[in-house]
Amino acid sequence: MTRRFLLVGLTGGLATGKSTVSDILRGLGCVVLDADVLAREVVEPGQPALTTIAQEFGPEVLRPDGTLDRKRLGAIVFADPERRRRLEAITHPAIRDRYLARLAELEAQGFEGIVVWDAPVMIESGGYKNMDRLVVVITDAATQRERALARDGDRTDVERKIASQMPLADKAALADHVIDNSGDSAATEVRTRQAHAALLAEQRARAPKEPQ
Repeated sequence: MTRRFLLVGLTGGLATGKSTVSDILRGLGCVVLDADVLAREVVEPGQPALTTIAQEFGPEVLRPDGTLDRKRLGAIVFADPERRRRLEAITHPAIRDRYLARLAELEAQGFEGIVVWDAPVMIESGGYKNMDRLVVVITDAATQRERALARDGDRTDVERKIASQMPLADKAALADHVIDNSGDSAATEVRTRQAHAALLAEQRARAPKEPQ
């Protein structure tokens, strides 16, 4: 079966507004597969990945009700690149399995349109190479820190997270479309709609033609 949809990677950095762009694309009819949602699903109680995480990082990363304490685990892995890589080795295969299963479902349904894979470390993992097109959401450094602090409130934690990520300029250099979310929401929506129109035109041009 020939895939009829365009697979678009969507990524950015901490507090650049990737979720805002993702929501706009969803509203325009795109199917959005969110890596963060899948990441939460694979560490729910009863999932093999959660058991492995508790064995690797200690029972203190679990709350009393058996759910994952994401903030405590995050403090461990963002401070130690090697431990972060170990966490990714546990979770990424499970996330990838769910992602591939969803793509297979869409292909089997004959979905025609744009499928967006929304993932924060798509470039770092090399997964962007499997996308048909790549969209990167950026902001200026001051705006990124201001938004991250408003959300997190811990300056040290924010700086550690930003330092652990690939520079936004390096990500943007790999993109087919760059959406600057430094300004207001109206400007971001205009830029997102422009990128969507270009992607949709490309998808339609690539789609297999029905026999006359």
